[in-house]
Amino acid sequence: MISVIIPTYNEESYLAQTIDAIQKNDTEKLVHQIIIADGSSIDNTPVIAKEKNILLTCSKKGRAIQMNAGAHLAESDILFFLHADTIPPKYFSTFIKDAVEKNYQAGCFLLSFDHPHWFLKANAWFTRFNINAVRFGDQGLFVTKNIFQKAGGFSEQNLLAEDQEIIHRLKKFTRFKIIKQPVISSARKYLAYGVFKTQFKFYQLYTMYRLGFTQKKLMSVYKKFFS
Repeated sequence: MISVIIPTYNEESYLAQTIDAIQKNDTEKLVHQIIIADGSSIDNTPVIAKEKNILLTCSKKGRAIQMNAGAHLAESDILFFLHADTIPPKYFSTFIKDAVEKNYQAGCFLLSFDHPHWFLKANAWFTRFNINAVRFGDQGLFVTKNIFQKAGGFSEQNLLAEDQEIIHRLKKFTRFKIIKQPVISSARKYLAYGVFKTQFKFYQLYTMYRLGFTQKKLMSVYKKFFS
């Protein structure tokens, strides 16, 4: 069985449709629970979560902190971390189960966006390759609870790039599977700040991360980019 963990902060515009899609596309009914790990949202996100699923209000805001808290509450042997604005494909839970049965104890899906811009399509195309530079949390991340615990969970020191960091560690414990089906992720940030400008900013942040800039500095730059 699978526990789906969704970290949220002010996601009232997307959360309900994501929950509905999880339930609809879980064709074999393998999802045991959906955990909404909320970072004290000030919109209607907690109301939606209470109406539909498990609401976990985290003491601190931060995606790594929230996802670790959700994992601690999870009752299933497989964890699936999913962003609130991302729709998993039909049969997603079956694909995850099949991958785990073939001894891939961690993995993700391909990426697609809910907007037809050619650059976004090209950007998403590269997610088929098993290289860490194109591996981000909006592709969803599944991992067995055993491997997640062995790896030490998400690094709560990481304010950004927590997905990049944990995937690097997970690959030390298991083969990593890229399921050849795409999730559909919101292109809202690209549309709000410009497709090319946003991607260039992401490249800058990733380069700074790889060069070893502190998380405090990365977050400072991120806020300047997207405030």
